[in-house]
Amino acid sequence: MGIIDEIKRRRTFAIISHPDAGKTTLTEKLLLFGGAIHVAGAVKNNKIRKTATSDFLEIEKQRGISVATSVMSFDYNGTKINILDTPGHKDFAEDTYRTLTAVDSVILVIDSAKGVEEQTRRLMEVCRMRATPVMIFVNKMDREGKEPFELLEELEKELEIAVSPFTWPAGRGSNFKGVYNIFKENIQLYTPEKSNLSELLIETGNISDPVLKEFIGEKILSRLWEEIDLAADLYESFQLNLYLEGYLAPVFFGSALNNTGVLELLETFIEIAPSPTRSEAHERVVRPDEPDFTGYIFKIHANLDPKHRNRMAFMRVCSGVFQRNSIYYHPRLKRKMRFSSSAAFIANSKSTIDEAYPGDVIGLYDTGSLKIGDTLTEGEVLHFKGVPNFAPELLREVINLDPSKSKQLEKGIRQLTDEGLAQLFLQQPGNRKIIGTVGELQFDVIKFRLEHEYGATCDFRLLPFVKALWFNFDDPKELSEFLKRKAGFIAYDKENAPVFFADSDWMIKVIQETFPSVRFHLTSESFSIS
Repeated sequence: MGIIDEIKRRRTFAIISHPDAGKTTLTEKLLLFGGAIHVAGAVKNNKIRKTATSDFLEIEKQRGISVATSVMSFDYNGTKINILDTPGHKDFAEDTYRTLTAVDSVILVIDSAKGVEEQTRRLMEVCRMRATPVMIFVNKMDREGKEPFELLEELEKELEIAVSPFTWPAGRGSNFKGVYNIFKENIQLYTPEKSNLSELLIETGNISDPVLKEFIGEKILSRLWEEIDLAADLYESFQLNLYLEGYLAPVFFGSALNNTGVLELLETFIEIAPSPTRSEAHERVVRPDEPDFTGYIFKIHANLDPKHRNRMAFMRVCSGVFQRNSIYYHPRLKRKMRFSSSAAFIANSKSTIDEAYPGDVIGLYDTGSLKIGDTLTEGEVLHFKGVPNFAPELLREVINLDPSKSKQLEKGIRQLTDEGLAQLFLQQPGNRKIIGTVGELQFDVIKFRLEHEYGATCDFRLLPFVKALWFNFDDPKELSEFLKRKAGFIAYDKENAPVFFADSDWMIKVIQETFPSVRFHLTSESFSIS
């Protein structure tokens, strides 16, 4: 099979949602369909030790939330599917943002009772900004919630996107029986099995089939028929080009827990979701069918396997074919590198692979050379767009609680901040270590992982700053004067780029008036490339 065929058969997407909408449950059911795992519900069942699930960090198991992006790959009916299951919690939106740069489409999960929530809006803003195709799965239809028409209206208004219902629920809450596929004009009813894939009771293309009355009742069937007719009048039929351009979202109803409506979602996704598309670098646009390999690092994870303390860099292949043991060029380091160990994932289960194609997300074992945003090529100098560090708004000094573990603390902080979990700044005198995040929960995760993965204990002292901003000056004299007068507010990031700690928005305004040539930046990417 040639590279063109390999590209066409790939689908790389992220599953995003507000916390507790059922994102991880949906991910597991998709893995079940692909034969990648054999037991559902393993995230919340601590007795299942050997089953691959998408939440694998110990703190995730304890808190029942996703705080790291998981990568999973499997084949389904000849299609290679790459799923990136992202953190739902708002404090880890930066990790989710970077993940969205590595996918070609998105499945957004909505809780039928809660509808559109705050984090859902934020995630959708990123999708709109990148014109990412979005499919919506309205989950938990087996629970009491909002009516489908109310949800569709809310989706259009709150997410600023047109919607086209692909399936329609037969019943609600305790009377939820299955889904009618408007696109294929058939109805599928399932038995609710919570431990594995549910059994398909009946599938028919005739909604008037008398057998349906026996399973779902005349009242539910009559209401379903009326609502389908009304939905056809209220909403435009699906148009593929509008979906691919990010203007129209097909909507699916179901219950991930009971595996109702998931198969319809998966099979429609394979049919209409885009194959790997072009990637934008600052130098040029890179097409997936180009012969030369290119790829970029969008995530790094330390201690993926606690027994071996390894460090894994996650890379999206943009063009050409990645070959294990081949030599590739690293533009930032200006040197060549060879990767003898490359891995594909099903959550925390991994296997060595010899080659990868555009759209694939693979893991590269790393000793510390790779960083988020790094590019690998066959010699060309490229810097792919959209993998920045964001200006943190919470800044705290690291206090070492056990001086005998100083080396472990130093190593742990370096590795965890390399992951993009938070940002590390150094301030003189005293080489003070300051951690910057966009949310409170990140400090808890850092403290937990430092103790359990590195044996180091620390605390965080709150600092009176509201933002860390990268900066540069058009006037060298102004820069020199600024560094002298504001020395107590200056620190340096891990790339030794200067960062200004602002204690108020008013202070930023005063500095801009005092030093007219200063330019502040909300991301390190805009600073380093500009």
